[in-house]
Amino acid sequence: MLQTLGLLLLSNVFMTFAWYGHLKTLGQKPLYVAIAVSWGIALFEYCFQVPANRIGYQHFSLAQLKIIQEVTTLTVFVGYSLLIVKERPTLNMAWAGLCLMGAVYFIFRDPSKS
Repeated sequence: MLQTLGLLLLSNVFMTFAWYGHLKTLGQKPLYVAIAVSWGIALFEYCFQVPANRIGYQHFSLAQLKIIQEVTTLTVFVGYSLLIVKERPTLNMAWAGLCLMGAVYFIFRDPSKS
């Protein structure tokens, strides 16, 4: 399970840079350059994402994998916002994080109690 979480974390670091890195570093370049660079970065995202899902599916349900992915994405995004873009998290981001924690609770709770 830790292998899955580690691979998802690495995948999300690449994903965040692929999706948002061009906003700060390639803002003056043509759009096709930003797309090409983002696709190049996304290749590495998939090199971690696909094995993470294959390994994780042996331990988690598909829905659990998706929720883990979303929590990891938000965690990496907040770090990226703070450290790279220098944007502070907002109260709305905190509320969104709490909603995701609710999703974690419901997706991982004992199905016999539902």
